[in-house]
Amino acid sequence: MSDMNVNLMLAQMRAMSLAAGSPSPTQEPARGTDFGVLLKQSIDSVNTIQQSAGKMTEAFETGAPNVSLAEVMVATQKAGVSFQAMLQVRNKLVEAYQDVMNMPM
Repeated sequence: MSDMNVNLMLAQMRAMSLAAGSPSPTQEPARGTDFGVLLKQSIDSVNTIQQSAGKMTEAFETGAPNVSLAEVMVATQKAGVSFQAMLQVRNKLVEAYQDVMNMPM
């Protein structure tokens, strides 16, 4: 993997880390954002990452000269982490649903 790819990935990771932090007090919540749409976009993004990692793995296994082992490993790990994050979101949604259903009326 080239130095430029590593630096680009590190920059993306830092940006994601900052975005995941708590919002600033001056930042107001987005209005009109549909939760279902955001959830679908997240699931589609995870699916795209997993498909890309699968294609890179297949290309490496078939001997494509432009795919290195390091790139395949990073893409596979990225797909795994994104899937685990989505799984945790799903678990929290199920837990919240169960809490709401168990509330007395």
